[in-house]
Amino acid sequence: MVNLNPKYQRIGSDAKFSIVTGGRGSGKSFALTYLIVLLSYEKGHVILYTRYTLRAAHISIIPEFIEKIEMMGKMSDFTITKDEIINKASGSRILFRGIKTSSGDQTANLKSIQGLSTWVLDEAEELTDENKFDTINLSVRQEGVQNRVILIMNPATKEHWIYKKFFESKGVKEGINDTIEDVNYIHTDYRDNIDNLNESFIHDVEKLKINNPKKYKHKILGGWLDKAEGVVFENWEYGKFNPNNLQTSFGLDFGFSIDPDALNEIAIDKSKKIIYVKNHIYKNGLKLDELSRLILKATEKKLVIADSAEPRLIADLKAKGINIVPIKKGTIESGITIMLDYKIIVDPTSTSIGKELNNYTYLDKGSKMYIDDWNHNIDGIRYNVTYQLDNPNKGKYFVY
Repeated sequence: MVNLNPKYQRIGSDAKFSIVTGGRGSGKSFALTYLIVLLSYEKGHVILYTRYTLRAAHISIIPEFIEKIEMMGKMSDFTITKDEIINKASGSRILFRGIKTSSGDQTANLKSIQGLSTWVLDEAEELTDENKFDTINLSVRQEGVQNRVILIMNPATKEHWIYKKFFESKGVKEGINDTIEDVNYIHTDYRDNIDNLNESFIHDVEKLKINNPKKYKHKILGGWLDKAEGVVFENWEYGKFNPNNLQTSFGLDFGFSIDPDALNEIAIDKSKKIIYVKNHIYKNGLKLDELSRLILKATEKKLVIADSAEPRLIADLKAKGINIVPIKKGTIESGITIMLDYKIIVDPTSTSIGKELNNYTYLDKGSKMYIDDWNHNIDGIRYNVTYQLDNPNKGKYFVY
């Protein structure tokens, strides 16, 4: 018999959502795997177990379930394949799927699973698109059984939609263990699981607590971060926009579908190596007429540098009277390198820029690869900065 931390009992409540957070050594993965096996003994369940990217479930995840089943002495109750576990005693199934696979996004396929009663999203911090979550969540609606959505995660930054949706919008403090409305909040750390940890791990954790308290709080205690790890831009702060009345121009990154159009005003003090930035538009779903009206109002015909990947849209905006030119395509790295050579001052009203700078990270710092996220403002600023510094006397610039 396995004795689990009583905090996990909340998963058996009537609340639909369970947010399970914790740091390393907390035992949350062990506990949830065990509880899912137990849940499969209830009739009528189709349990979808996902990670954002999941390759070879029979190698990476299913062995963890087999371990729990063997601990229970119940192997004869189950049929196990490469991507599914069937409880022969109840008929309930556990399906293992990835949201993103080599063949593309699987959200549409996952939402069409018949009889879905439980969705477990492991490593939930990796799912950055709230719309994908909403799509699958709405398909969890099997009649006659308790429907559940369980998110298991190591907390990311406070800009993550999970924090916004389940903590900030509800006024819920991180690290609590409580049921509020339809959400179970379950948080554990290594101290809840200390009897199952070896002395070497505990020793390393205690050293980390002294030598790197910030990392200890995030990695070990499972605290939410104000700023992502591995951010590209550390060279910025909030401050007054363009106090020296420098010439200004604009950078524009076009939105697509759910992505926003982002228009930012930029002033560069080359002698002091300072870039001043201020956001004017950060909105998605804009039609051409509305976008052009907002750009004209913000820019007053000052120069706008835009993404060259949209030549037709640039031509349409130019026809509307906007002073707009495309940026000559260069590498992302070259533009970011220029920006990193300056101090960046963000206008205090431009929180969307601050959020991006706090969350724009390296995908691989060694090869200068960057995540394709949190970059709508950053891309527009990069276009402008690259254009200005490569063309110091070109274009129409105006005093702010």
